[in-house]
Amino acid sequence: MDGTAKIWDVELGQEIYTLKGNTAEMVTKICDVNTGEVIRTLSGHTAELSCTQFDFTEEYLVTGSIDQTCKLWDVGTGNFIETFRGHKEEVLDACFNSTSNKLATAPGDETARIYNVFTRSCTQILHGHNQEISKICFNPQETKIMPASGDQTCKLCSAESGEELQILEGHEDEIFSCAFNYEGDTIITGSKDNTCRIWKDEPSLIKQEQQ
Repeated sequence: MDGTAKIWDVELGQEIYTLKGNTAEMVTKICDVNTGEVIRTLSGHTAELSCTQFDFTEEYLVTGSIDQTCKLWDVGTGNFIETFRGHKEEVLDACFNSTSNKLATAPGDETARIYNVFTRSCTQILHGHNQEISKICFNPQETKIMPASGDQTCKLCSAESGEELQILEGHEDEIFSCAFNYEGDTIITGSKDNTCRIWKDEPSLIKQEQQ
């Protein structure tokens, strides 16, 4: 780890800025994408950070840490808002849904959690994986949530009830990345088995399997 972050031009594939000076593992820095200038420095975790994520309104930022917590921050002021607790191991990933009222966390303790951003309460605990969860995401329609795990599977679950809808099986090693397309009907997963897989999320097939 070289202590830097880079901003790239997506169309040209060229580097715009290298953001330096991020030597403290327990802080997050918010930078101006046009100048690279550090605007805010957020500190409060007691162990190194593992993930950060803006919400879609750009009002909130969540940070996840090896200290087993997530923290919610006000982007405009840099003020700390809330600490989300409950995990027994490090938080490896966190994400907001598209309307920013739900926050999901992926930990090393095999159970994903969904929190209400406004009440700060845990509304769902997702069980079923038997190894750490390294990635988690909502579909754009906010109806489903998908944790990806070291047990070589992804699980499609209801974002409202937490009910398991379908298991995506086929990888031969840990799945460390997953995402929906914007229509929410296609999924891509990336694994340590050196493959990516593309899946069709078809409600009719899910319903048929449940029957």
